[in-house]
Amino acid sequence: MHPTLDYDVVIIGSGAAGLTLALHLDSHLRVAILSKGELTAGSSAGAQGGVAAVLDTQEDSLDKHIEDTLVAGAGLCRESTVKHVVEQGNASIQWLIDQGVPFTREQEDEKNFDFHLTREGGHSARRIIHAADATGRAISETLIDKARKQPNIDLYEHHLAIDVVSTSKLGLHEQRCVGVYVLDVQSDQVKLFRGRAHAIASGGASKAYLFTSNTDGASGDGIAMAWRAGCRVANLEFNQFHPTCLFHTKAKSFLISEAVRGEGGLLVRPDGTRFMDDYDHRGELAPRDIVARAIDHEMKKLGADCLFLDISHKPREFIISHFPNIYERCLEYGIDMTREPLPVVPAAHYTCGGILVDLKGQTDLPGLYAIGECSFTGLHGANRLASNSLLECFVSARSCADDINRTIAEQHPCPEIPAWDDSQVSDSDENVVISHNWDELRRFMWDYVGIVRTTKRLLRARNRSRLLQHEIHDFYSHFKISNDLIELRNLSQVAELIIDCALSRQESRGLHYNLDFPFTQEDSKETILIPDNFVPENAISF
Repeated sequence: MHPTLDYDVVIIGSGAAGLTLALHLDSHLRVAILSKGELTAGSSAGAQGGVAAVLDTQEDSLDKHIEDTLVAGAGLCRESTVKHVVEQGNASIQWLIDQGVPFTREQEDEKNFDFHLTREGGHSARRIIHAADATGRAISETLIDKARKQPNIDLYEHHLAIDVVSTSKLGLHEQRCVGVYVLDVQSDQVKLFRGRAHAIASGGASKAYLFTSNTDGASGDGIAMAWRAGCRVANLEFNQFHPTCLFHTKAKSFLISEAVRGEGGLLVRPDGTRFMDDYDHRGELAPRDIVARAIDHEMKKLGADCLFLDISHKPREFIISHFPNIYERCLEYGIDMTREPLPVVPAAHYTCGGILVDLKGQTDLPGLYAIGECSFTGLHGANRLASNSLLECFVSARSCADDINRTIAEQHPCPEIPAWDDSQVSDSDENVVISHNWDELRRFMWDYVGIVRTTKRLLRARNRSRLLQHEIHDFYSHFKISNDLIELRNLSQVAELIIDCALSRQESRGLHYNLDFPFTQEDSKETILIPDNFVPENAISF
């Protein structure tokens, strides 16, 4: 028995984007939020730094924030998107304050703004509002608490989306998203969620890489589902590697916030000498792509396992008050950041490309929206400016909610959709195949499609990816689905899309650096991939 649940709006993902969307929808709409794990298990809750917005208008301006974003994006940002997001920043932050997010207050009376603002790489002013060094957790907990209190919102934990359902799959002429097949992980049961509007807010695909700062859930599920449903994707070659993940055998995916460098932290070699000034005049405050490549180059040149981030020259009280969570976490591993440098390595961190959408979050499939890291709005271009990602979540979610509220009454009732059919498959006793393929995929992506690339490495990766895709498809067709199999299927699909985008870009720009094409072209464009089932008349305009 596979149950069907009916809602007005179905949201895939419980991070900052999904929760903000739900809380901005009209209260008479019935809303389902699907979380593949616990509600706080995604990347939003792990965000340390904060949210970028122009809040101190005496020291900062919208034009400065726009310019910083365009510079970091290396010529590939959509200026209309950048302008829209930056201009909505103040209102988005005020909404978060009104919800009760406990941002850190300013201690100095003469400051122009009530809350403390920090600075991160690529920013020309202090504009990062934060809650100590655990901003994502503070925002997530506040918004989850708000969502739990809304009678029109139902929260489903441990519910992993498998695929969206379109009318074309039902043999109907009209192209529209009408539902989502979902695995209830705890009951091992597939459910059908039907809706009049659907939004993917499932995060990025950094788990395609061996080393990542993200949680295990960043497996590109939404990007893969949208691609299979006929939606275009763009700029997936631009994977941001965070320069400073803690290097420790027991520290899984623990990020050292960029704010540590923003508050004076220095990057040094094992002998204690600085090196960032050799690569960029901005030193430690250069954009992340430059810093990550510099660390990668120094590590390879020296044969070092890691480099070091040192803020121990700052007063102990300053460090502990600004970075209490990082300080406590590092102490658990026997490292006192007030007395010694932190061992760090780069790690896959943020997916700058994604599902092609307009400013309302609408994809190429009517009735299906995408917001947050899984989407491609053109804000980030070839490299994301630090702390613009959370801002994009809030602005895009609010724009998406406005469009759904305005148009949902015009949508037809959901048609009948067949229940999930698993009568022809069997239980697998070969789960070792899934584990092996998962490890192989992440390792060749790290080795061949990492911070520095070559065409030869990319072609090797594509060959391996296609072989894995064939094996995974065969496995998916014959055996009952599981959480691991669904994620591997999605991750392998997105890995292939990343490789295809990287091979299409025959230049080096932003986060994409190819030794065979070290120069930047003057007339560079976005990399847009088109699936075989794309319907041109449904193409969004942007």
